[in-house]
Amino acid sequence: MTSTLPSKRAYILVEKLKQYVRFSSQRIFTTPERALENAYHLALKIKEIEQETESANDSKVLSSVLRADLDKNLTMLKMRLAEFKASSFLLGNLSRKNVSKLKFIEEIINKYTEIDEVSQSLLALPESNLPTIANSENFTEKTGALPRSIGRTINKIKTDFNPRSESEYINNFRSSRIKTRMAVQLLMSLVIVPVLAQNLSKQFLIYPIVERVRDANQSQMFLHEEMKEEAFHELNSFEEGLKFETLIHNAPQLSTEVIESKVQHKAQEIAKDYRKKSSTAISNVFADFVGIFAFAMVMLFSKKRVIALKSFMNDIVYGLSDSAKAFILILLTDIFVGFHSPHGWEVILEGISNHLGIAANHSVIFLFIATFPVVLDSIFKYWIFRYMSRMSPSAVATFKNMNE
Repeated sequence: MTSTLPSKRAYILVEKLKQYVRFSSQRIFTTPERALENAYHLALKIKEIEQETESANDSKVLSSVLRADLDKNLTMLKMRLAEFKASSFLLGNLSRKNVSKLKFIEEIINKYTEIDEVSQSLLALPESNLPTIANSENFTEKTGALPRSIGRTINKIKTDFNPRSESEYINNFRSSRIKTRMAVQLLMSLVIVPVLAQNLSKQFLIYPIVERVRDANQSQMFLHEEMKEEAFHELNSFEEGLKFETLIHNAPQLSTEVIESKVQHKAQEIAKDYRKKSSTAISNVFADFVGIFAFAMVMLFSKKRVIALKSFMNDIVYGLSDSAKAFILILLTDIFVGFHSPHGWEVILEGISNHLGIAANHSVIFLFIATFPVVLDSIFKYWIFRYMSRMSPSAVATFKNMNE
């Protein structure tokens, strides 16, 4: 009887395991239908929210609540649709009766996918859809006989009396929001993608190859003489430090063999460190090319977002007050071409030289400092004279007064 009890327990355990496997497999194979059914119910709910929103135009609070509920359901709908597409692709379980539901779901989603439509209008720059972008693009080119502030006041009065001004304001707000989102996405991509490409390619691809090639060819430890002098200086400082520690602590004087042993051990550590620095500098050259290539690819495949970024930057610049514009101009000119800028350029160029493993040639650095800030200053002055004086004459006057 005691032998039958474990066998019954084993039988029950096997049966439960079979039921669990059967239930899991059935649930996996019905994933497409379940995901599509959930997406269909969410689409119906969005349709109901649309009808409630149309009847709640007078209540701003109710409209905002319904809009938030609609956005939440729309996000869940996209997730369920993605689940349906992935599971149906893997399992191939799509019946004919689901086509009508899928068509209805895609109609609901396509109604709210505005980014592609607005990005296409950004390329075409039609004034009817995105007037703010078109105006900011042409703002630098057109100048009227009257001051621009009077024109803006007249346009504001016309807008206030326009019966369609509210709907146009909402459309402009949506376009501005999408434009801002695209511009921020591009800025983040231009920073994150090249940095990740540079670091990942360096750590996992370029640096191991450089180390293997240098070890196979028994390349020299130092890339240039300055690196060797730094290593010698570090080793001499260590040896002098040993003697100094012996003198100030009244410790028994170290023998020549002990000093040589410690110095030899330190020399091996320094050699290892500088060999690693040389390999890192060589890897930085190739990794920087990878980062530049990634930056170029982001710019190449984000033409719509580039246009949105230009318009976004124009809106920010033209939205600043004249005092803020003058302050930014003075700040930039003092940083790059001001009295103390040569020290900053020297630090930057020496840092780039160390990053690439190149000996810092001070003659070249001083020649660059003597010529490049002068050219940059000429470009600044020409830009202020050519464009800034037309875009914002009061900002130029403020800039001159603050400079004086």
